[in-house]
Amino acid sequence: MLSSRRVIENLLFVFLLTLVACNSAQDKVEIGDEIYSGVEFQMPKVIEPGFSEYTVSITEFNAVPGGQVLNTKAIADAIHNVVSHGGGKVVIPRGIWLTGPIVLQSNVNLHAEAGALVIFSTNKDLYPLVETSFEGLNTVRCQSPIYGKDLENIAITGDGVFDGSGDVWRMVKKSKLTESQWKRLVATGGFVDEKRKIWYPSESFKKGVEISDMNVPKNFDKLEDYTAIRDFLRPVMVSLVNCNKVLLDGPVFQNSPAWNIHPLMCQNLTVRNIDVRNPWYSQNGDGIDIESCKNTLLYNSTFDVGDDAICIKSGKDKDGRDRGIANENLIVKNCIVYHGHGGVTVGSEMSSGVKNMHVSGCTFIGTDVGLRFKSTRGRGGIVENIYISDVDMINIPANAISFNMYYGGLSVSEMLAKSKEGNAVQEIREVTEETPQFRNISIKNVTCKGAHTAVYLQGLPEMNLENVYLENINMVANNGLLCMDAKGVRIKDMKLITDAKPAVNFINAKDVEIEGLDLGDSYESMVSISGSVTENVSIGFTSKADIEQVLVLDESVNKESVKVSKK
Repeated sequence: MLSSRRVIENLLFVFLLTLVACNSAQDKVEIGDEIYSGVEFQMPKVIEPGFSEYTVSITEFNAVPGGQVLNTKAIADAIHNVVSHGGGKVVIPRGIWLTGPIVLQSNVNLHAEAGALVIFSTNKDLYPLVETSFEGLNTVRCQSPIYGKDLENIAITGDGVFDGSGDVWRMVKKSKLTESQWKRLVATGGFVDEKRKIWYPSESFKKGVEISDMNVPKNFDKLEDYTAIRDFLRPVMVSLVNCNKVLLDGPVFQNSPAWNIHPLMCQNLTVRNIDVRNPWYSQNGDGIDIESCKNTLLYNSTFDVGDDAICIKSGKDKDGRDRGIANENLIVKNCIVYHGHGGVTVGSEMSSGVKNMHVSGCTFIGTDVGLRFKSTRGRGGIVENIYISDVDMINIPANAISFNMYYGGLSVSEMLAKSKEGNAVQEIREVTEETPQFRNISIKNVTCKGAHTAVYLQGLPEMNLENVYLENINMVANNGLLCMDAKGVRIKDMKLITDAKPAVNFINAKDVEIEGLDLGDSYESMVSISGSVTENVSIGFTSKADIEQVLVLDESVNKESVKVSKK
């Protein structure tokens, strides 16, 4: 029988263990809650996956490092073994590991340790054709290097690197390489077009380009039809379809054949501490494309890619509308974007809608565009309840903040090179289910040092960009604010230092209210207002403004509907 002292010691030990456990649990709650701080809408807490302690290494299943031996079967056997034991962790240790596609299964954490480099084989025959979605459309592509469908409780973790060997899949434009880089690329083989401006991996790839619209082949009915252009059907590197409780935490994902990471129709998605990299010349080299997902966290990650970095989508045109799954409840915090066509992008595939999105604490360094919203007639879909704050940008070649409802598949830099003029005059079309809508957008505390255009707001004549609120915007740019076909634009405390005049341009804008517009030392002819449907424009300047010299009013504007004041 235990002594009274021993009983007291045991009770005290149990009490201390309970106290530590409670404190640890409390710490986890606080850390978990921090990501939701400042979010403007209600959303359920994202549920992370959990795994048993059962762990195997791929070396236990005859995986061989060195990058010479194909380890597809060894990795698959390790995953199957973990599944047979009820789930757990598959460890990829330090070393170079060559493999074909990895097919994930439920209740598995694929963990690449520090120093692990997983290289996906350049043998395209290892990636069979599968039915999937790409560019928002139902189509066929080659199977992704990392693939999971209809799974529950999955993760990819660790400090290792996953390399998609994307250079053998992608076409390359000569304009994106130096002369010596171009010569080396052409010398590797492949096929160069007649104008010697584009390199293709093969002639069949070029054929695929010619019969496709935005990378998706037209008029194919059966899987067999795609075989002739198989080389063109490059996959996204990480494809997760209809999965629940998904965690990506820690690895580097790089050099993908097309988009890098593509969660599609997933729920309870957590992405953190990842590094996503693609060569800046990579066509369609997006960072992460979160499509038709619900309850998503993305934070503490970096992106340096060849197209849009953080992309929010929900399907394209009729295929997207038929899917009918909005991208809903998304938090993006504390991410850094280096090269990319857009820092954070919504669209252009947004036909099922996007709602309840919070972005804060992000930094964009040299991205073509900072905050990029894009769509076009034919998409349909509603983008609403978007809240963005505390974003810093520098050296933006195009627009720091951009809303473009006339997106035609080009990057903003390409569009600027093609035409220096906006779409000020457009036909008014009937509003249908194919008409996209962007409304209820709040953007606060944004600083940009160096951009072609500070703020570009362009809706449609038949469906104006509606209810946009900008507060505490401080930008240095060649051009200032261009706002057309918009309604309900409210601006508070905006400072624009621009080279071009006028610094502020409104075309066919309604119900505009500006309070605290600071245009630096020069105010002469700094605001232009035009358009026959422009009405109810109120502009309040800082005390530096000379009201008599500020405005340039077009004859078509009802002057009674424009009010100007200063503090």
